Amino acid sequence: MAKLRAESLVRDVPDFPKPGILFKDITPIVQDYAALKEVVDKLAKWGKTKKIDAVVGIEARGFIFGAPVALALGVGFIPLRKLGKLPYNRVAEEYALEYGTNTVEMHSDSLEPGQSVIIIDDLLATGGTAAAAARLVERLGGKVAGFGFVIELDFLEGRKVLSAYEVEALIRYD
Repeated sequence: MAKLRAESLVRDVPDFPKPGILFKDITPIVQDYAALKEVVDKLAKWGKTKKIDAVVGIEARGFIFGAPVALALGVGFIPLRKLGKLPYNRVAEEYALEYGTNTVEMHSDSLEPGQSVIIIDDLLATGGTAAAAARLVERLGGKVAGFGFVIELDFLEGRKVLSAYEVEALIRYD
């Protein structure tokens, strides 16, 4: 497989957000039209293989990729937000990060029972955020048709946490 333009633009930022973490910065990808289009097109092509009703994007970088993927697929976009950021009735789920814990929320009326979604985010690390997103979708009666990521950090084994789901990652680091 040919190397993606986007892969050459990923920037390593050492010791962010805390010492010992090597952060994979996708900002250069979104600043480059061709790379951003490439990523959105590839995730949308993968998403077209699913029969879905919506795209769920995980805050905040999942919004950058998830919303245009939803547009390309002709479906709605559902934001999965950090605790306290949504104004209406919510369901919440706490999860572990590679460097702490956090909570995510969705509006309680985001999905109808039986609706199918793909969940989009920029990075798969330990899988905690993605697994929390799946639990929220399923608590609302939805079905997770798969996860799409721009980057996967294989060494953190997040794919194992999501073993019950199909996982698509455009760029993988060992």
